[in-house]
Amino acid sequence: MKVSDILRVKGNTLFTITPDDPLSDAVNVMAEKDIGSLVVMERGELVGMLTFREVILAIQANGGVVGSTPVRKAMDDKPLTSTMDTDLDEVRRMMLDHHARYMPVMDKRMLMGVISFYDVAKAVVDSQNFENKMLKAYIRDWPAEEEGS
Repeated sequence: MKVSDILRVKGNTLFTITPDDPLSDAVNVMAEKDIGSLVVMERGELVGMLTFREVILAIQANGGVVGSTPVRKAMDDKPLTSTMDTDLDEVRRMMLDHHARYMPVMDKRMLMGVISFYDVAKAVVDSQNFENKMLKAYIRDWPAEEEGS
């Protein structure tokens, strides 16, 4: 299974913000849309990723308030990325190794979508459920042995 398979099922709705926007705007968008990440774009290019982890760290560093912190100061400016052709097993390994919960999907310099650890886990479970269903159907249809063989 490839990243493209996950995006096909998930859809490719993207929520973005600019690095110069206030962190408070990012928090509002994340709360209103019930999302855990925003892609940070500048002049049509991916420049960072903002997740609830970076937001919490910024709030903690700012004495417990969002304040006037710009997104640029809080964002991860070197986010882990994948391509549409990246294999799901590789994505799982990358996300686990880097403790990444969200990963932008790129086609050269174009942002194609974002996948989450939840999306990856769901794809794995769905795939396993399908495989189990096929195996059970195969076992039920197993031909009976002839007597005397």
